Amino acid sequence: MQAYELHDRKGLDSIFRVERGIPRPGPGQVLVRMRAWSLNYRDLLVAQGLYGRSSGEVIVPLSDGVGVVEETGPGVTRVKAGERVAGAFLQDWIDGELTPEAAGSALGGGIDGVLAEYVVLQEHGLVRVPAHLSDAEAACLPCAALTAWNALVRESQLKAGDTVVLLGTGGVSLFGLQFAKMHGARALITSSSDTKLELARRMGADATVNYRATPDWPAAVREFTGGRGADVVLEVGGAGTFDQSVSALRIGGRVCVIGVLAGISAPINTAAILGGLIRVSGIYVGSRAMFEEMNRAIAAARMRPHIDRSFSFDEARAAYEHLAGAGHAGKVVIVA
Repeated sequence: MQAYELHDRKGLDSIFRVERGIPRPGPGQVLVRMRAWSLNYRDLLVAQGLYGRSSGEVIVPLSDGVGVVEETGPGVTRVKAGERVAGAFLQDWIDGELTPEAAGSALGGGIDGVLAEYVVLQEHGLVRVPAHLSDAEAACLPCAALTAWNALVRESQLKAGDTVVLLGTGGVSLFGLQFAKMHGARALITSSSDTKLELARRMGADATVNYRATPDWPAAVREFTGGRGADVVLEVGGAGTFDQSVSALRIGGRVCVIGVLAGISAPINTAAILGGLIRVSGIYVGSRAMFEEMNRAIAAARMRPHIDRSFSFDEARAAYEHLAGAGHAGKVVIVA
């Protein structure tokens, strides 16, 4: 079979296409023939050696993909041949609180990922995907969608009438927009691109702000909410936008920290957190149980992810380059 590996180099030059033998499933394991994959910003960090793998370690990249069960090993009962499945981002986080041991089971980071024609995964790390989605659409769910679901539905307990602020139009933010509207919440989304903001409005955004034209976008949030502030901000920027996110919140609001696009360290205004009774939640994707819960909701609502562009398996390097260019909105996918 064909597969991709990340070798001991920095950046996209670490990506190599290789030939491997088709693996065989052992007890409790499942062989999956992969059909589609999607990329996340985290995959760029892994390729750059800034996240996940140890120096000198060779791994198969990517956490997100969907395929069909080809063969099951002895004792497997959760899935059967022919079923369409995705791997959970954290293979060993089944339910409940995240443990240090489960935190080390991230596909394409702590362990081999899924950018190969065939992969073997533990049966407990597999989830069936909604039947109405295409392979490419289903491949978008394991990381970006589940991160947004965990932040808004599980952690923030989003309800109708709440106001959610979403930074940018990447995969997590657009999934957040879709989940907010699914729950009857109002959504404001920011971007530096008017074209991307128009897309967000077509997808249901109630308000949009171009943060280049309006650098004080928290003021626009307060105006949109009649001076109250937002209930939740999905913070994908990290340290570079954290204080602005806090400023955009109502008293007692919540900022869900899920990304580092604008940096990993900067001075933080802790007085604003204290004075505003702000709740800060770190979000690390989610458990298998959350994934299954989210899939039920997606199936019921017939929700479809927004795909920016698709590439063939042969064009995996180009898919990485497209993501690195930051011109996308939504998800970048690879299809077999």
